Amino acid sequence: MQRPRRRCEGTAMGAIVLDLRPGAGIGPFTLGMPICEAFAQIEQQPNIYDVVHVKYYDEEPLKLDIVISFPDHGFHLRFDPWSQRLRLVEIFDVKRLQMRYATSVIGGPSTLATFVAVYTLFGPTYPGTYDKDRGVYTLFYPGLSFAFPIPSQYTDCCRDGEAELPLEFPDGTTPVTCRVSIYDSSTGSKVGVGSMMDKACTPPLPAGSLYMEEVHLGEELWFSIGGQHIPFGASPQDVWTELGRPCGIHQKQVDQMVIHSASDPRPRTTLCGDYFYNYFTRGIDILFDGQTHKIKKFVLHTNYPGHADFNSYMKCNFVIHCSDFVGSYNQDVNSSKGTITASSKWEQVKEILGDCGRAAIQTQGSTSNPFGSTFVYGYQNLAFEVMKNGYIATVTLFQS
Repeated sequence: MQRPRRRCEGTAMGAIVLDLRPGAGIGPFTLGMPICEAFAQIEQQPNIYDVVHVKYYDEEPLKLDIVISFPDHGFHLRFDPWSQRLRLVEIFDVKRLQMRYATSVIGGPSTLATFVAVYTLFGPTYPGTYDKDRGVYTLFYPGLSFAFPIPSQYTDCCRDGEAELPLEFPDGTTPVTCRVSIYDSSTGSKVGVGSMMDKACTPPLPAGSLYMEEVHLGEELWFSIGGQHIPFGASPQDVWTELGRPCGIHQKQVDQMVIHSASDPRPRTTLCGDYFYNYFTRGIDILFDGQTHKIKKFVLHTNYPGHADFNSYMKCNFVIHCSDFVGSYNQDVNSSKGTITASSKWEQVKEILGDCGRAAIQTQGSTSNPFGSTFVYGYQNLAFEVMKNGYIATVTLFQS
């Protein structure tokens, strides 16, 4: 059921030139793009993006950005951890990356990105800001900023937080850019180094976008996306009509959980004729019965880093209406207005639905899954796969 793994390493290394698009992105990376699309771009050019680091906060993955870093090319891609969309591009080593703007290039080992060079290429702008504590002067253009370190002996050039433009020191030299930030300018925020970096927001989704569209689950065993209800028992034709062509169709070879079902005496080695429709771009799998061709299960993926399926699916922004389920599980908890989402932790789920007992251990083996096992907790019609950090990896909706 897994999408083929995208390879993030290559075989060669060399200087690259990327188009700089203020307020929009750099090279093939566009602000607002989902992290899976960024990995797809990396996969298409493995000889260019030959060394790729993925950084995230394992214990609290929603607390800090998910970062894709290209150390050989000197830039980061920062993704909002909630939406998993690109919010900020940082060029942290301008000498390693050459940027093309219009018909000119700047940066790289041969073209220093000095203050004068930046001012000449991008034109006049308003005076920037000087961070006395960091000794950094930041120059802003719409959706673009350049940070320049100011030697301590020349801090008088930036008195009162401003400087004469273009900035040149008394000895005739001019500062060289130490960091470039590319961000969405629609909010009017100025983004730079330090705390100013946190002001970068993901751009609004375009009208009609399906990404991050909420998926709803309810007690009558229905599944709703984009206002369209897809019930259990629906046919493949019904699903095509509502969701469009699936990204892939996967034959389920073995039902590994059938041994836990008292109503199904088949041995677990029995070949299974059931099949999945995989909607990787929606974070959804739909399982059909191989004989009746009716829906049996919905599987929703959160796409958290640190899970074996990370980057196989885009994040599914699901909402489980707990008022529909709580009465069946936990009569003592007043959760009539509670909901469970892709950002909920397992402890929050238990507070709403109650304790369901011990978990089944799920693992794909240490060779194929370096992140270790996960835990599967089952309720009537619902199963939660939980990571070691307490966050939900998948939710499965089925008929008891």
